[in-house]
Amino acid sequence: MTDVLPQPGCSSKAGREPLELEESGSERPRNTGARLWGRVRNKLLRNKLDPQTVETKNWHTDVIEMNGIKVEFSMKFTSRDMSLKRTPSKKQTGVFGVKISVVTKRERSKVPYIVRQCVEEVEKRGIEEVGIYRISGVATDIQALKAVFDANNKDILLMLSDMDINAIAGTLKLYFRELPEPLLTDRLYPAFMEGIALSDPAAKESCMMHLLRSLPDPNLITFLFLLEHLKRVAEKEPINKMSLHNLATVFGPTLLRPSEVESKAHVTSAADIWSHDVMAQVQVLLYYLQHPPISFAELKRNTLYFSTDV
Repeated sequence: MTDVLPQPGCSSKAGREPLELEESGSERPRNTGARLWGRVRNKLLRNKLDPQTVETKNWHTDVIEMNGIKVEFSMKFTSRDMSLKRTPSKKQTGVFGVKISVVTKRERSKVPYIVRQCVEEVEKRGIEEVGIYRISGVATDIQALKAVFDANNKDILLMLSDMDINAIAGTLKLYFRELPEPLLTDRLYPAFMEGIALSDPAAKESCMMHLLRSLPDPNLITFLFLLEHLKRVAEKEPINKMSLHNLATVFGPTLLRPSEVESKAHVTSAADIWSHDVMAQVQVLLYYLQHPPISFAELKRNTLYFSTDV
């Protein structure tokens, strides 16, 4: 995985928009930005293939120039195992890396504030953005949002209103990715993997609904809240190009990936485990996204019914 941080003075959108700058009254070629970014990407690829570069854990700084435009960037490589690892926060006063039950209890809310605010902002001005949740936001913007949410800064709302919508979407994904355990919990993970593999539709329906009822309330309420949001995003697929399957691909591993990958006797490598499980994780979320609306109250009524029907 390659982390790239633009340096001060560089356009943070260099990878998305052609640069059209003027100097001394002369207009540079309109495709300079695209060609320049192509060179940056080629440089990144060459470095990624260089074993010596990959082995170092330090940031590597480089500069590329074309037609008077200079891009300075820093990069380092992180192994997939490290980038996907869930690490509990040492500070329990923030929200990132803190159990969702702790956050909702502290906030006296049913859904974490960060989830509600990011979803609200995306639905307000990003629901028709092409590639929303698929296109990455700028890393520095996402880290800035993470810091203000962790500090419960009073300027959060103002910052959200000024921030690029892809950074806000990225912050929401990062929050779920950094939970110390997945939203759908480590305990139920094996059961989700077994349930989605069932071939009988009635048995699968019964199992998948039972698993939702088994979630802790903060996890279940937050999951249902996010589920309805993602369905609303998918309703705009003709505009934003994000289908239910696309959204399941983005969020499935984020919501389900367990804290630690357990070794499996029938799988010979960590890469095989990862790819095998990711497909199942995507299918689990897709199942719920394609399901008719799921009510928290109805799930709880069914829980009471099953618990008393002995």
